[in-house]
Amino acid sequence: MTVPRVVIVDDHQMFRAGVRVELADAVEIVGDAEDVESAVQVIRSTAPDVVLLDVHLPGGGGKAVIEHVSATTPEVRFLALSVSDAAEDVIGVIRAGARGYVTKTISGPELADAVRRVADGDAVFSPRLAGFVLDAFAGSAEVRVVDPELDQLTTREREVLRLIARGYTYKELARRLEISVKTVETHVSAVLRKLQLSSRHELTRWATDRRLI
Repeated sequence: MTVPRVVIVDDHQMFRAGVRVELADAVEIVGDAEDVESAVQVIRSTAPDVVLLDVHLPGGGGKAVIEHVSATTPEVRFLALSVSDAAEDVIGVIRAGARGYVTKTISGPELADAVRRVADGDAVFSPRLAGFVLDAFAGSAEVRVVDPELDQLTTREREVLRLIARGYTYKELARRLEISVKTVETHVSAVLRKLQLSSRHELTRWATDRRLI
């Protein structure tokens, strides 16, 4: 059985040390970080299977980490591990792309199991938190019904898709996302390739049909 490679992101050094001890026999810890900037650097340099991610971090929070990393390293999976069980925190980080959310009351063996399941592609939630997700997404037009084509896209690629479909030019999109025009072109090319589309017009129609605009 493959041992998951894990990065721990939390602004409390003592907590990171405790998680290392709890998971020492179950996973390979390849790095840790205390804020958004250092987290993005460590994740990009180590390419872990799973990132254990606190929701509240200096520099922008867990959502910011996911958004930055997903643009360049979409294969990394995130499992939120937080003291907070507030619905807005749970929904926010799941919308950003996390594969699960558990609270810090979880036991060591339960956390190890959650990490392995997320590494295998499962979604993992503490029971009460799963209810938040179901309630928030039920009947929402923005909620993605399982769509194999859309699921191919990274968080940043979906963002680019929506903005291009809304009529943004490459320069406007670059300014809005604070990236270069060349990077925009790279994302658009990736979206067209993954969705097997050949033009901006087809992309707009594809997004409109799925009510993504």
